[in-house]
Amino acid sequence: MIYSDKVMDHFRNPRNVGEIEDANGVGEVGNAKCGDIMKIYLKIEDNVIKDAKFKTFGCGSAIASSSMATELIVGKSLEEAWELTNKAVAEALDGLPPVKMHCSVLAEEAIHKAINDYRINAGLEAWDYEEHDDIHDQVHGE
Repeated sequence: MIYSDKVMDHFRNPRNVGEIEDANGVGEVGNAKCGDIMKIYLKIEDNVIKDAKFKTFGCGSAIASSSMATELIVGKSLEEAWELTNKAVAEALDGLPPVKMHCSVLAEEAIHKAINDYRINAGLEAWDYEEHDDIHDQVHGE
């Protein structure tokens, strides 16, 4: 499997690793089949993501996807961060191998969950999003 230099860089030197003690939005997703678990912490002020950190237990692509996704959303409004797609994460990494695309989907979902966690805690309605439970099956042909 061939990984881009950017994937390798974000895997070897991931950005924003750790947790935010006073995070006001936290999202955790896991894929039981491939064993990846991703937790994203957001610090949101005035509808803007001031800080984002992650803890990911998974393969290099999952770590690189988390690292890149947090880089892409810091400084963005919640609406802008919500629009971040797994394809945009993969493109920012100069591509992921097809069997690893589900890692970028996990990053997108973790961000959605963290934003909704914040919204619910703030007394707002959660935004709708599609859960991609079947992405792993599609990718691995199961």
